[in-house]
Amino acid sequence: MSNLNETPRANRLHIALFGKRNAGKSSIINALTGQEIALVSEVKGTTTDPVYKAMEILPIGPVVLIDTAGLDDEGELGELRKKKAMEVLTKTDVAILVIDAEIGVTDFDKDILSKIRGRKIPVIGALNKTDINNINADALSEMQNQLDLKLIPVSAVSNKGIDLIKNELIKIVPEDEDKFKIVGDLISPGDFVVLVTPIDKAAPKGRLILPQQQVIRDILESDAIAVVTKEYELKETLANLGKKPRMVITDSQVFLKVAADTPKDIPLTSFSILFARNKGNLTELVKGAKAIKNLKDGDKILIAEGCTHHRQSDDIGKVKIPRWLRQITGKKLEFDFAAGVSFTENIKNYALIVHCGGCMLNRKAMLYRIEQAQNAEVPIVNYGVLISYVQGIFDRALEVFPMAKLTWEEE
Repeated sequence: MSNLNETPRANRLHIALFGKRNAGKSSIINALTGQEIALVSEVKGTTTDPVYKAMEILPIGPVVLIDTAGLDDEGELGELRKKKAMEVLTKTDVAILVIDAEIGVTDFDKDILSKIRGRKIPVIGALNKTDINNINADALSEMQNQLDLKLIPVSAVSNKGIDLIKNELIKIVPEDEDKFKIVGDLISPGDFVVLVTPIDKAAPKGRLILPQQQVIRDILESDAIAVVTKEYELKETLANLGKKPRMVITDSQVFLKVAADTPKDIPLTSFSILFARNKGNLTELVKGAKAIKNLKDGDKILIAEGCTHHRQSDDIGKVKIPRWLRQITGKKLEFDFAAGVSFTENIKNYALIVHCGGCMLNRKAMLYRIEQAQNAEVPIVNYGVLISYVQGIFDRALEVFPMAKLTWEEE
């Protein structure tokens, strides 16, 4: 984040525009935002890689607008661009399909609409360039029948129809979009929640890491009280509170020490486990932890992270997790590593995927990665769930999540 007051990209509604080259996707983005933020040209293929722009669109709130390359791009480079455009679908909350009124509906448009619907993504149809080619009611009806999709006549040049697109977006955005809490549904107003936050060397200077920031915000929005301490001050903090906290939430890397210093009658979990539930599917990740005991010599494990960062000498993903897995299984395991917005295509080669907490991914992207693993029948677990397992405190860490705990106890 460039600004601590900005909503993280992962927490914004992701709105992606798809369509043929030169259909006017970039122009519509500029019209929606009222700013010249996307490069516009009459030359086909001006947009190459997907372009992400964090914006505020009232009254929707913070969003990310994604401008994708034209899906009729040609040649080897064109295929790569189309592939990147398709990857955007894995994180898209709402799609806008832009049809060129000068050309009409094409097979490219039908194909991308099929893919959008295949991923069950809400879609808005925009018939652009109606200032150039005035479409009568019969022609509009015919195009809508071809797609089985309502089309909003738009002119990105004159702003015609832009407000109608915004109104459709408002209708699509769930009313409870912001009501799913990271921890807020587990606490009550006035509760004390103790956060154990060792200073992470990988965090930017002067800042807490993103999951810690987001949990603090969630607690405050729930009218509860966040008490932040480091692992070596936890005992003293609990003794001086004067009131038993509702729960203790810890960084996974100090789970064992925090568990030892937290009385058994105080619920304990980790930031990463909370994010496993908030961003993905905690029950499925718990199943992944159960698969650890079945690992064999020579098995390959993928360590996957949703962002890139400078690795420390004792990095959690690169060093600690491989060491812990080799120790707990006693097996000769092989490890591969992937980081960034793209997930590996060869997951069938792995016996287990270990994923980070996904704080830089939106929920749609994290669920897609879990779905990929399920389809390939490869177990997947995240850092926090795995760490609580290898440190022998899994039962306690799942105590506040009854369904996930039941999954763990089932044979």
